[in-house]
Amino acid sequence: MAKVTINGIEVHAEDGQTILDAARLAQVRIPTLCKHPDLPPTASCGVCVVKIAGQRGMVRACTTPVRDGMEIITQDPEIADVRRTVVKLILSNHPNACLTCGRNGTCELQALASEFGIRRETFPNIVADLPRDPSTGAIELEPAKCIKCGRCVMVCQTNQDVWALSFLDRGIDTRISAAGDIQLAESPCIRCGQCSAHCPTGAIFEYSQTEQVWDMLMDPEVHCIAQIAPAVRVSIGEAFGYDPGTNLTSKLYAALRRLGFAAIFDTNFGADVTIMEEATEFARRLENGKGPMPLITTCCPSWVDFMEKFHSDMIRYFSSCKSPHAILGTLAKTYYAEQVGLDRDKIRMVSIMPCTSKKYEIIRSDEMFASGSQDVDIAITTRELTRMIQQAGIELANLPAEQADNPLGEYSGAGTIFGTTGGVMEAALRSAYYFINGKELDDVDFKQVRGLDGVREAEVDIDGRTIRLAVAHGLANVEYVLNNIRATAEAGDEPAYHLVEVMACPGGCIGGGGQSWGVTDEIRQKRIDGLHGDDLAHTIRRSHQNPAVQRLYDDFIGKPMGDRAHQLLHTSYTARPEYRR
Repeated sequence: MAKVTINGIEVHAEDGQTILDAARLAQVRIPTLCKHPDLPPTASCGVCVVKIAGQRGMVRACTTPVRDGMEIITQDPEIADVRRTVVKLILSNHPNACLTCGRNGTCELQALASEFGIRRETFPNIVADLPRDPSTGAIELEPAKCIKCGRCVMVCQTNQDVWALSFLDRGIDTRISAAGDIQLAESPCIRCGQCSAHCPTGAIFEYSQTEQVWDMLMDPEVHCIAQIAPAVRVSIGEAFGYDPGTNLTSKLYAALRRLGFAAIFDTNFGADVTIMEEATEFARRLENGKGPMPLITTCCPSWVDFMEKFHSDMIRYFSSCKSPHAILGTLAKTYYAEQVGLDRDKIRMVSIMPCTSKKYEIIRSDEMFASGSQDVDIAITTRELTRMIQQAGIELANLPAEQADNPLGEYSGAGTIFGTTGGVMEAALRSAYYFINGKELDDVDFKQVRGLDGVREAEVDIDGRTIRLAVAHGLANVEYVLNNIRATAEAGDEPAYHLVEVMACPGGCIGGGGQSWGVTDEIRQKRIDGLHGDDLAHTIRRSHQNPAVQRLYDDFIGKPMGDRAHQLLHTSYTARPEYRR
């Protein structure tokens, strides 16, 4: 431990901690721009400069380690003037387009400019004329707004192991681009949106489709349906002053009705259906050898994209089941349309997702048109719904509690935990136990698979049989799991795992690329706690016990993994070796 003083306040910091870390222990805020809690420091912006007693000049707090006896000054007029000058220099290379920028009001650079009282331009404004790149249809790259902090490159290369983004050129000409100076859609990009979630400005932003949704809602010939993903309900409140993790399910149902949606369904219902198929598939592989082990879950489209591009040898292990919102889209245009006597061509399904890659998923293969038309017409993010609620003048806090519509709105506790890392695994085990043994679990809480460690391995007992599990989130963590699968397969040994869950984003969907801004592990954990609280509040906590799901199978689908289930609820995957590294 190192004993240091910060502005006269004595704190004890651990070896290796930086001045920035120590300042937080002393409840002293040092402004930063390039530093994000998820990422190692790059010291690229220079906003976090501080002084050390007895040392000339200033140092950057994000990269300077503490030493025993160090006396640190984080604020005086000279430091404030240097920081203000740094921000002015960054602004001199940044467009003055705040009013038309998607990050207006949430931009970290804008907040610092306001904090330092910058009211006029001091330096000539030199902004490169760089074209935007909306080619992925999931995120938009606007390099003219880039401040070269490096966050997006770091998260793409280090945290996600995708390497779709890089800096090109040097000096004042440095710019962010898809690696190789190509369109982002032609790069290895998996559309996870973690770059946009970590960008401090509007340089990377979700591909906004709210205007298309408004057009649908205004069309009298259209029956517009909304579904909300589990993770949305515990994060959207942050934009309206609620604490992270606050569950706003019933208020969101009310808000969506006020926006004009004709029916409100819940993606959690689709999650329960996913479990009916996926747990059945797992039980068949485990009991009857109908498919190789392990079974790997496939609810995350960025993980599917990543696998097809870089790990196509894993396709044979992948569950063929569609993701919950894709399933709900299919059922809305078949089962629901049949029940209420609607022409499916008049139905429009809008999925409200924590994720930017869902925009890609809805057109990724022919199976996403299983209803006879596009099953999900538009996927918008949590942030897009936030803007729609604000535009409509809806005061979320004052809305009454309302319920989702039948027949696709009722869900179990297992359905809601799909939004967190380990949740799909836990939900599948709750039902797989029943499908294998014909009896219910006494304790449905598989706490072994919970947490924020990048990889979690566990063993559980299913009626005397040891089941080996692995959970990974953040794609840089998946290599370890995949190599274990390959090693045991090549050696002809027992499989390393029986069931594997992978989610592309840190924390799973609660940390998705389309969620409310400013996520950290502390916020992720609160969102996770909100979902587990929703699970605990449900009397029915197993997907196969959901009476609405039981009626669906009795009246429409037939049996899980049956012919109609395969036609409507399952998909396939395609190796794309041109991306293989």
